Amino acid sequence: MSGTDGQKAPGAHKLTPGVIARSIALNLGFYVLYPLVMIFGFFFLLTPRKTSIRALRQWSRFFVFMCRTLGGIGFEVRGREHIPQGAALVAGKHQSMWETFALFHLLDDPAIVLKKELTYIPLVGWFLMKFRMIPVDRAAGPKALKNLVRHAKAAVAEGRQIIIFPEGTRRPVGAGPDYKPGVAALYTALKTPCAPFALNSGVFWPRRSFWRWPGTIVVEFLPLIEPGLPRRIFMTKLQEAIEPAAEKLAEEGMRELARRMGG
Repeated sequence: MSGTDGQKAPGAHKLTPGVIARSIALNLGFYVLYPLVMIFGFFFLLTPRKTSIRALRQWSRFFVFMCRTLGGIGFEVRGREHIPQGAALVAGKHQSMWETFALFHLLDDPAIVLKKELTYIPLVGWFLMKFRMIPVDRAAGPKALKNLVRHAKAAVAEGRQIIIFPEGTRRPVGAGPDYKPGVAALYTALKTPCAPFALNSGVFWPRRSFWRWPGTIVVEFLPLIEPGLPRRIFMTKLQEAIEPAAEKLAEEGMRELARRMGG
């Protein structure tokens, strides 16, 4: 498998002792600390939601620190001037589990759209409900879309930012766009600006893989899309903003990885 500019994809690089050691360290650190953080953070189930959200943002910062120190995975944010303050829709690529933890500290009071099955997991589900994240039952058809809009409207009324991955699931680096109607339904109903973002997390933390590759994950926030556009025009603008930026970041990430891996 090749990258978008002919560079090797992460899985095509030869594993080195360093990559193996860092992958073991990061995976072990994450899967041991994550449940411990929830157990010892049980107190935050009893605090006001805003206090609990502040604790979540601190965990997000620590997660980024852990990725850098244990896995050799850095983090760079571009386009900070486009990060919304107050109610907004925040929509972008989903390539890895990484962004489901790393983005929270960039926003004041985020509410992420996620699959409902996650709320059934002990502790995990309790915290998701405490944070008032937005679960979606993908098997519920049109009813799921109505519930999504209802929960999102309640969150926006509190001045929160709604994080949604328009493709609905993790996609491999270089995969063609597959945007679902949920993001357009939210944009139309919420009447807020939309902040698109692109990233290249899948280069360094690939989906469905144990291995973690050294480099710098870049998240780039793009100029806001104003509210009130017709649905079709919004979807076109969103895709035309995100996809070229994501492709460029993927190429940049794969070049960096190639340098680090010696070609």
